Amino acid sequence: MIHSVDAPLEMVTNDLQLVNAIEIAMHEVQVALDTEGNSFFRYPERLCLIQIATSKHLWVIDPLEISDLTPLKKLLAEPTVTKLAHGSDYDIRAFDRDWGYHFQGLYDTTIAARFAGINRFGLGPLVEDLLGINLVKEKRLQRADWSLRPLSPESLEYAAGDVRHLMALRDVLDKKLISLNRLTWVSEECKRMESIRHSPPDPEKAFLSIKGSGVLDPKGLSIFRELVLFRDLHARKRGIPPFRILPDAALIYLAGHPESELQEAPGLNSLGVRRFGRGLKKAIEVGIKSPPFYRPKTNQPRPSNEEADRLKKLKKWRVEQAEKMELDQSLIWPMASLERLARIPIIDEEIFATEIRNWQREEFETSLRACLLDL
Repeated sequence: MIHSVDAPLEMVTNDLQLVNAIEIAMHEVQVALDTEGNSFFRYPERLCLIQIATSKHLWVIDPLEISDLTPLKKLLAEPTVTKLAHGSDYDIRAFDRDWGYHFQGLYDTTIAARFAGINRFGLGPLVEDLLGINLVKEKRLQRADWSLRPLSPESLEYAAGDVRHLMALRDVLDKKLISLNRLTWVSEECKRMESIRHSPPDPEKAFLSIKGSGVLDPKGLSIFRELVLFRDLHARKRGIPPFRILPDAALIYLAGHPESELQEAPGLNSLGVRRFGRGLKKAIEVGIKSPPFYRPKTNQPRPSNEEADRLKKLKKWRVEQAEKMELDQSLIWPMASLERLARIPIIDEEIFATEIRNWQREEFETSLRACLLDL
């Protein structure tokens, strides 16, 4: 059995140290990897720490101090070295966003845990349940500003804790997956994860996804767009997240009540009014004069009663399969595919849709065909 890494933490703060560390890592079969960013304090955010562990080494790499990070690119792209990560979607996007580096040979312990039928798949609960180790994850460290220097020994050990146990976790998870004959399923899902890329939001449309904006009518959305663009401009100028400039609730209120006094907006204090009042009023004026903004409509018509009934039965089929296999139902079959099958219950082309995995096709095609025949 593979044990957790107990090697002392080694700081990597210059180009030569990075070259030496990556040279060692490149000769390993697997390495554990994690990152720390500063999204809670800086805007735009960036990666501030990169943790890499082998069976005998644990490095905390400081990308803010290193001028040439290309050795990392070589390691990430080497398919013969498995990169173990937990909840890797953030790491994958962040490496692509900051440097254009991409993964090959990924093994995500979150994905593995879900396919092993484990319900508590956060890193802390997973380490506790499978390894019997209490991994303390303090909120104040989770939300630390990792761009500040120097970092305290406590912060560095916290960061190191995110990679110390990943190899031991993989060992336990693989045993479960092999017994369930699901190891290839995890491999396919991880391969799909490798293709994730950072997709910067369109500033002209990103406001539509802000929670609470659904209450606004088309004219209110026009005003809200201008308010959000105003806030984003100041967030970039000051280098801090937009929510630290002005709260969402204040902008939504002002967009819905453009004639109100600024101080009436929830979360907008007197300091905010003094600092941003003139700009907020200007943004409101521009929004009022702009054409109403209508949310994009889906081209899909409302389902008929027959289609709705088919979808209900297809959902029931998915739940039954999930219960039988003791898996989360979202893993069984993509909802978008079920919705299409509810409209046109012909599976021959649908099973080759981009959302459908090979393992899903092999495992569920026969059962799904039978369900559709019953419909």
